[in-house]
Amino acid sequence: MTVSTEDLKALFVRIAEAMAREKDRLCELDGVIGDADHGIAMELGFSAAAKAVSELDSTTADPTLVFNTAAKSFLNAVGASSGPLYATALMRAGAVAKGKPSLNDDDMVELFAAFARGIQDRGKAEIGEKTMVDAWAPAAAACRATRDQGLSLPECLAAGLKAGEAGAEATKNMIATKGRSSRLGERALGHIDPGAASAVVIISCFKAHFTSE
Repeated sequence: MTVSTEDLKALFVRIAEAMAREKDRLCELDGVIGDADHGIAMELGFSAAAKAVSELDSTTADPTLVFNTAAKSFLNAVGASSGPLYATALMRAGAVAKGKPSLNDDDMVELFAAFARGIQDRGKAEIGEKTMVDAWAPAAAACRATRDQGLSLPECLAAGLKAGEAGAEATKNMIATKGRSSRLGERALGHIDPGAASAVVIISCFKAHFTSE
């Protein structure tokens, strides 16, 4: 598969539309263990990113510029903790794409892994701490493992989505050690982490977008 600048611009539109649909659900999840604004932040961030990248000239913009533009716009729009996390992820993705006018399956798997690693590095979180890393890290690992078996990008992203969904679901049984929800202790048990839930929304957009190409 060849992924162009235009494909990536359309991906951001897809994610922004998905966040608009999921905003209320994400805010509801965040209301239980946070300050009920996670959905708003994610919609604002990806809406800003989609708008900014849509204004790029696809004949001159390369994939790195798309991701770097999205990173800057997301960070400018979102002051909450998810702002720096996703800005870092997007910048890492852009670094993988550096110097490439288009991306192939291997590039996309590396980009997806770098995206997830950026979130983990910036947030200094590990699996099991009830954060978005609980969805992103297993998703990236599954995506890469599937590619190592020689399977296509759609199959890699399908495996990533399955692992991400399982990771997000597992946060129900975790006690948070990071962020606002860490103050709740055992009261956060039984509730999915909103950051992990929004991660699944993004991963599902990757999967849908590059399965339908």
